[in-house]
Amino acid sequence: MKINKILVSQPKPASEKSPYYDIAAKYGVKIDFRPFIKVESVTPKEFRQQKVSILDHTAVIFTSRHAIDHFFHLCTELRVTIPETMKYFCVTETVALYIQKYVQYRKRKIFFGNTGKVDDLMPAILKHNTERYLVPMSDVHNDEIKNLLDKHNVKHTEVVMYRTVSNDFAPGEEFDYDMLVFFSPSGISSLIKNFPNFEQKDIAIGCFGSTTAKAVRDAGLRLDLEAPTVNAPSMTAALDMFIKERNK
Repeated sequence: MKINKILVSQPKPASEKSPYYDIAAKYGVKIDFRPFIKVESVTPKEFRQQKVSILDHTAVIFTSRHAIDHFFHLCTELRVTIPETMKYFCVTETVALYIQKYVQYRKRKIFFGNTGKVDDLMPAILKHNTERYLVPMSDVHNDEIKNLLDKHNVKHTEVVMYRTVSNDFAPGEEFDYDMLVFFSPSGISSLIKNFPNFEQKDIAIGCFGSTTAKAVRDAGLRLDLEAPTVNAPSMTAALDMFIKERNK
């Protein structure tokens, strides 16, 4: 079956130069962007139940822009004023620069790694080993950061500040696609939650990452396209090749 209409379960690209638009123009297909999941802050009550005081800490470790958004959102909700002396340690420069949305960027208090891995941030953290670190996290996380900080005897507290939930479809919202593209197991869970009687039939399903691929198969669905591969390191490259083959 030819692919004419695709649902990509991600937010619409900020740039008009996105490869997705090139694919749409190249093959005359319609691509809609509609996240199946969304990230939301825990409530002030849920935060207080964790018995963590933000102001007991002198530094914060941020692993994503989500973590930054929800940290400052909760501070506002809880009426906590962050002191100017607070230090911020970020996994990448991109994440570090995002802090400017909330506080004045000063090099003496913002540090970042180059690779996106917490290991790369450890030299900066160990230089400031007298700080007490707060680590904002999602409700679904692994113990990589905790284990690393414990290993180096760094004083720290992990705290859940946000969670991933299903971005439910409204009654009557269109769902007439020839192909669905997913990027996380949560997206598959949301599909099943929104459409419990979903029948795949001729609808193609593509995904990025091995854990998402496993979630597709575990849900009893047929996986038609999996990325990354050697020939297609990105989802858009894989999608380009798939549509070319399917629509010829």
